[in-house]
Amino acid sequence: MTSRPILLLHGDELFLVEDEARRTLHEWRRGLVSELGYESLDPSGVTPGRLREAILQVPFLDPYRVVAVRGITVRAAEGLASALSEVPESTRLLLTVAGRLPAGSRLAKAVAAVGGTGRLHQRPRGRALGDWIRARAREYGLPPLVAAALGRVTGADLGIIDAELRKLAAYQAGGFALDQRTVEELLVVGRQEEIFRLTDHLLPRPDAEAWRLLQDLLQREKPTTIAYALARHLATVLEVQAYRRRGLTLAEVQSRMRQHAYVVQKAYEAAGTVDAERLEAGLRAVLAYEWEVKSGQIDPALGLEVLLARL
Repeated sequence: MTSRPILLLHGDELFLVEDEARRTLHEWRRGLVSELGYESLDPSGVTPGRLREAILQVPFLDPYRVVAVRGITVRAAEGLASALSEVPESTRLLLTVAGRLPAGSRLAKAVAAVGGTGRLHQRPRGRALGDWIRARAREYGLPPLVAAALGRVTGADLGIIDAELRKLAAYQAGGFALDQRTVEELLVVGRQEEIFRLTDHLLPRPDAEAWRLLQDLLQREKPTTIAYALARHLATVLEVQAYRRRGLTLAEVQSRMRQHAYVVQKAYEAAGTVDAERLEAGLRAVLAYEWEVKSGQIDPALGLEVLLARL
């Protein structure tokens, strides 16, 4: 039996969920003759009744309608199952969930009952990650050496890896050759990974590993670049902490924030180890550091070590 154009995407790797959603919508919308044939519903306000109304609406100028709800929270997903009791042949439906649906999900069963497809996207690891990088590099027309260089990077999220591949593809499209040395010079993902590990050891207090990573980073990165990464991390944790106080789950916070799901997860964990006053004090310390550097009052590298001690 051929599956109908009714697609449910969910899983731990939100980059893959949104990547397939984007490609699917691009393909579906190519067959429309007007913007009236496409309707995107806000996941924060959608109800079973509102979704049912959109699904059952008859096309006006177009051969079919495309209805999309992207970024549904796991908690809200199950309540939408009743809206799928009937999906006419004239409707193409895309649903994405910001997280992994539980086994026996009512929404997944409802999609299957009307002939649709549910797809789980898990975060690739090990060989699966290498296969994904190689396939993506081929898609961008990049030589095997690019995939090999990125395959040595562990822990980086797929969004960053994809951005690096697109950057290299643009460089190559400009008529420049990509040899091993050029690729290594252009790739920054490895350095970003090390900065991320530094922020991972920042709270509730910088530990010994944070100091070691800082010394390594100072050999290759500008101190102000590192300070910016620290401020960004503190701000993210502070934002996540505000959501936690309102009782939101991790999946709900991930659906509301633009950062990668794994980054939000780490911030969510860190938010429970420190109070808001310390986070705000840390941000003020970074601001003071930047002012002192720009005004020539302190050495950037030495000042950054002092800043880390104050966090």
